[in-house]
Amino acid sequence: NALEAKCQGLTPEQLAERAAPPSTLCLLGLVRHLTEMERAYAVWALGPDLPLDWVWGVYTEGGPAWDFEATADMAIESFAAWETERRSADALIGAYDSLDQKSSGNGYSVRWNLMKLVGEYARHCGQADLLRERIDGQTGE
Repeated sequence: NALEAKCQGLTPEQLAERAAPPSTLCLLGLVRHLTEMERAYAVWALGPDLPLDWVWGVYTEGGPAWDFEATADMAIESFAAWETERRSADALIGAYDSLDQKSSGNGYSVRWNLMKLVGEYARHCGQADLLRERIDGQTGE
């Protein structure tokens, strides 16, 4: 995983480092955000027809951004939750016979949900490249 590679070898403090304050954008926040996207577009969307239960908390207008407002002490829990959501997503995706099948959770096709998830990863992995370079100068794939 590209995001996982961008985070490799960094301390929790570096993972939570903000690149451009007052923005809260950091690598750990991206991990937490993509955990939520795995939940929204795979685990919930492709699972049984149940209400969406976010991983980190309820998101409300003006309320906390549970994913992006990350601190170093959240690193272990965040990576564990991301791994859990990815494994759950893989299992659910594998249960469908076709990408054209309608998902049971949100009613869109498996393909539609996967395209949304791929788009999230593409956008945020680009941000991760810049964040990592700012932390220690590392660039590359």
